[in-house]
Order: sequence, then structure tokens, then C-alpha cells
Amino acid sequence: MTTEELLANIRVIEDFPIKGIHFQDITTLFANPDCLKEVTERLVALYKDKGITKVVGLESRGFVFGAILAEKLGAGFVPARKKGKLPGEKISETYNLEYGFDCIEMHTGSISPEDVVLIHDDLLATGGTLAASVRLVRHFNPAKIYINTIIDLTACPRSSSLPKEIERTAILPIDVA
Repeated sequence: MTTEELLANIRVIEDFPIKGIHFQDITTLFANPDCLKEVTERLVALYKDKGITKVVGLESRGFVFGAILAEKLGAGFVPARKKGKLPGEKISETYNLEYGFDCIEMHTGSISPEDVVLIHDDLLATGGTLAASVRLVRHFNPAKIYINTIIDLTACPRSSSLPKEIERTAILPIDVA
């Protein structure tokens, strides 16, 4: 399956969640079994030799491929959830969205200093969510951190807080903001 075929299976919803946003809906990729398989294979190929021990999936679409990746890589899965969704002791980070503010949380003790962590989300736009997730993961002092998204909106201005020193990959670059 080609990159163009994968891109053709992404639904764009205009003015969601607010006017001016061109929302890239990847649930249409999930619904197509050929796309699901292709995206999984591409993601696994990127990380199969990196020694990943934990995959942090960001709520909510990052849970889908994050969990698949964890299973395929023989790693554990750690959800990073919206504020108030996790029981028990947790740490949190607030961050800016291109259309507001939000907060993500993780359970304390979910990552150890020996872990090699892959942070996965569906999409990189300004980088605020990923920057917050890196700050969360760094609280645990893991051995190494990687960042991965399915889509990279390459025309979006990046947050200055998105760490440049962490290896970051995406399998579907899209040149729209």
C-alpha cells in the first residue's frame, strides 16, 4: 500500500473542533483493515530494533496504535490520559493547544529508569501535547525517549518546547496547517 493510498483514507473534517482547524481524522484508517495493517507494519519497522520497553500512548487516538505497537514490540503500554481519567496516584502536565489548553496525566511508577520509552500519538501539529508528554515521561528518568506520530502536519509552526534532541518520526507527512 502506498503513502498516497493511506493519505486517501484520512478524512478531513473542516472547522473541528473550532473554526479554521482542518481536523485529520484517522479513525477512517482504523476502519480499513489494509490501512490498519500497513500503518502497523510501518511503525513496527521504525522501532523493532530500538529496544523499546514501554510505549506511552496519548489519549485518545494514540491509544490505538500505541497498544498495537507495545504488543508487537514486546513492550508494556502506558496510557497518558486527560485530567481526571486515571485513578490512583498520578503526575500531570498542562499544555497549550492550537485552540486552547489541556492537561494530561500518567500513573506514578509506570516507567522505570531502565525503560526505553516510545511516546506515540496520532498527529503532530504544534507539538504542545507531545512536549507535555515528554515532560511527563522525563519525571521517571528513563534511559531513552523516542517520539512517533502517524501524521506530521509539516506546515504547522512548532512549539519551542518540543525537544529537538529527541528522535522524532512520522510515517505520513501532510503539508497543511
